[in-house]
Amino acid sequence: MKEIQKLFRAPLQALLSEKVGGRWDKLQEIRCRTNQQLELCFDDRTEWIEASLMEAADARFMLNQLSDFSLYALENELREGYITIAGGHRVGLSGQVNTEGGIVKALKHISSFNIRIAKARPGAASRIMSSLYKPDGTCRHTLIIGPPKSGKTTILRDIVRSLSTGWQQYQAIKTAVVDERSEIGGSINGIPQHDLGKRTDIMDACPKAEGLMMLIRSMSPDVIVADEIGSERDVQALLEALHAGVKIVCSVHGDSLDSIRHRPSLRPLFEQKVFERIVILKKGMAPGVVQAVLETASPAGANA
Repeated sequence: MKEIQKLFRAPLQALLSEKVGGRWDKLQEIRCRTNQQLELCFDDRTEWIEASLMEAADARFMLNQLSDFSLYALENELREGYITIAGGHRVGLSGQVNTEGGIVKALKHISSFNIRIAKARPGAASRIMSSLYKPDGTCRHTLIIGPPKSGKTTILRDIVRSLSTGWQQYQAIKTAVVDERSEIGGSINGIPQHDLGKRTDIMDACPKAEGLMMLIRSMSPDVIVADEIGSERDVQALLEALHAGVKIVCSVHGDSLDSIRHRPSLRPLFEQKVFERIVILKKGMAPGVVQAVLETASPAGANA
């Protein structure tokens, strides 16, 4: 975790290393707030580091490390409110916002950093993979439902890796990923930092609706994957992908099937019975805990 430790000045770095010890695999987030103690969010608990007051100088140091001393080069990332660093870790930012015509133009005087630890968990989707394949080896249209921190991205990432590499008797499938928030691949300069398999093409930091259609036109995927769908434009693009003969695998925030199926923006997906498999995750002691795998009706014109 050297890429994370180097974000801190030496005193805080030493305190962080001592507190975490050998628990890096259990650490989900490091939340850093100016004039407050560092907050560590593990799988099963939250802890604070005593005597770890983060000063303004620490915040400046961290921002310089994140931007390589060039905030201008990260103008787009600052406007979005997060920066992806080597290793696929994502650092969320908050502070004072500059707006123009009601639109966020820049983020300055940054006072809070949320370092989300990216951890590949090969095998996270192994329990559900067999249910995602049809007998002919193609992928079923699949929806992953889960609340925050339930491991939706962890599961999606391993589904991508498994589809693209091949799983058990099933051959590798051409897989495309629209990674709007750079969380599935954790890409740097367009290159995924996580293992997404040998047949995966990724469209990084691209709005989902545009990215879906771009990938269909340019990469002719067999299956396309997107994280955290929600808008009407996302749904319309998914329906267009469906009609183009591409399988879709995506995730959505929610506690249950009932909590999302009546959302106005998502309703067309359920009215047209798009999904053949629905995987429901629960927020547990570790990310990626599967609560249920539901078999649903096949979409019109599809072979079960």
